[in-house]
Amino acid sequence: MAATEETLHIRIQVSAALCRYAGCPSELVLSAATVGSALWQLKPSHPRLYRSICQESGALRPHVNLFLNSDRIDELNGMDSRLQPGDILTVLPAVSGGSPCRNG
Repeated sequence: MAATEETLHIRIQVSAALCRYAGCPSELVLSAATVGSALWQLKPSHPRLYRSICQESGALRPHVNLFLNSDRIDELNGMDSRLQPGDILTVLPAVSGGSPCRNG
């Protein structure tokens, strides 16, 4: 029997900083066949989180790193990357700025 979106449960893990901003739990469980369809499901239930991850076009925002298990999705098939039961999507906003390290 082939897995359908209804039976293909995956987890989305969200960084603590993004959770605080978007007002969402740090982990969500849903059913989806691709990375893109998983993110699309966030739009009605967690719109602030969705807007933090995706642009209006549905593309991933440039400052967001999205991992499928341990692989960046841009090293796979991007939003078309296929999901398997038990997969974990991890959302990490890029970190930049701050002051340089000083020795001494």
